[in-house]
Amino acid sequence: MEVFEPAEYRARLAKAQALMAEAGLAALFLTTEPEIRYFTGFLTRFWESPTRPWFLVVPVQGDPVAVIPAIGAHLMGQSWISDIRTWAAPDYADDGVGLLAETLRELVPEGGRIGLPSGLESHLRMPLADWARLGGMIGGRAFTADASILRHLRMVKSPAEVARIREACAIAGRAFARVPEIARAGLPLSEVFRRFQMLCLEEGADWVSYLAGGAGPDGYGDVISPATDAPLQTGDVLMLDTGVVHGGYFCDYDRNWAVGRASDVACDGHVRVIEATQAGFEAARPGATAADLFHAMNSVLGGGATGRLGHGLGMQLTEWPSLIPADHTVLEPGMVLTLEPGFGIAPGWSIVHEENIVVTGTGAEWLSSPASSALPVLEG
Repeated sequence: MEVFEPAEYRARLAKAQALMAEAGLAALFLTTEPEIRYFTGFLTRFWESPTRPWFLVVPVQGDPVAVIPAIGAHLMGQSWISDIRTWAAPDYADDGVGLLAETLRELVPEGGRIGLPSGLESHLRMPLADWARLGGMIGGRAFTADASILRHLRMVKSPAEVARIREACAIAGRAFARVPEIARAGLPLSEVFRRFQMLCLEEGADWVSYLAGGAGPDGYGDVISPATDAPLQTGDVLMLDTGVVHGGYFCDYDRNWAVGRASDVACDGHVRVIEATQAGFEAARPGATAADLFHAMNSVLGGGATGRLGHGLGMQLTEWPSLIPADHTVLEPGMVLTLEPGFGIAPGWSIVHEENIVVTGTGAEWLSSPASSALPVLEG
């Protein structure tokens, strides 16, 4: 269970209800893990199973109501939520839809509008057939978009949330510092990945939900590939990009190493991405936009960036906003971001660097300990 004091969740609820009242919403209807956990603290890896749907109704007045499979009643009962309604799932005839419709009719007045996160980076986690059936079971009530309330609330982290992310970053940092213990020329990249995940667990990660990276001469082709059994070669640049989880919150940053020796090309590319990261850090302040950070980093890279250069971070590995020219989200204190510039050292090959920061009242603060511009060298 994600342990925050009940006051943390009540503060989130109060903010949500104020925004709901402004938007004319009688309730929010939530179906995904981070949305439900945001208001309840319900933390379980049981979400890996797609068998059962889970629902939370947040009324404009009063406490949230959980409508969940009976298997989750004990764990949800350890949270601050007191109204927990369950059914024996899976039920092929009525997998919670009847109970959910009854709850919505009770909490939402006739003619009321029920907000559902509907924009980019949102999804509905229930069978589409049940969703269609639900609409005909709630009477004169209507589903509508949630006016981006969930997006806005989750973008700005509380001090308690920032502390969790900071500790996740520290855990990954201790594991990164130990990479020379587990990586050297001749070792398969797949073995490095396995050993690095073990280091993360040893250093305090609850689990390692994400690990990607690459290795190649002076750089790598992408930053999302799973590891192969190809052995590290002298002259390779190795990159590991990890999202360890601590108390339900992610870090997301990477580190680069040269294997055996560092070429001038690799060293120069590494310096460039470090300088770009610093430019993004200096641009991160209240009132700036996500696009401003993109342009600050892209100018150091020579203007050639084609993808995003960072994103939000929190209960999910990637959150809103994206650091792209088209994203004009205004930065606020409490927003946690990644800075992730990449530099092309040759056609199809690049070096990428990533750090984690939090926007403060006066600028930004590092959550990951920023890397040196000098490219570290592993045993050849």
